[in-house]
Amino acid sequence: MTTLPADMAATSRPQPAENTKKINFGALAISLAITLAVGALGGLFTANSVKTWYKTLAKPSFNPPDSLFSPVWTTLFILIGIAAYLVWRNRAAVAHWPRVVAIYAIQLILNLMWSFLFFYKRDIGFALIEIFVFLVIIIINAIVFYRINKWAGYLFVPYILWVSFAAILTWQIYILN
Repeated sequence: MTTLPADMAATSRPQPAENTKKINFGALAISLAITLAVGALGGLFTANSVKTWYKTLAKPSFNPPDSLFSPVWTTLFILIGIAAYLVWRNRAAVAHWPRVVAIYAIQLILNLMWSFLFFYKRDIGFALIEIFVFLVIIIINAIVFYRINKWAGYLFVPYILWVSFAAILTWQIYILN
């Protein structure tokens, strides 16, 4: 298992119990808006190709229907946004906050890049390489978030599972085409 420096976790400064903190709805809205904006931008890269190029590809038997992808990704982006908010609430206790933000930003960029490479550039091979790097960064992000707020880490589990499935699907599409 990947180990991260101890300074990526929350420091030992006393903090209020997490369940007693009030929700900052503005910060939560911003966290959700950021992730949903990444999803929407990825959707722009995807929309045209799903209706044209993607339909022409040979796909494995376990390929889900196209109609499933949008609700699954929307749900995942909401979970990711909530996780980011939970971590943001504890930012004062994090020794290296800029590193946490950088890891989070990198995984969001890699999320967007996969859509760009696969659907916009139609480069299945490069998208396949990218998705494995993307998956590693998501796992690192989940570990970092877990060390700051356990629920934030848990909220990344469906994301890890879905991107793992997407990696297998991408690999199969690459082989079949």
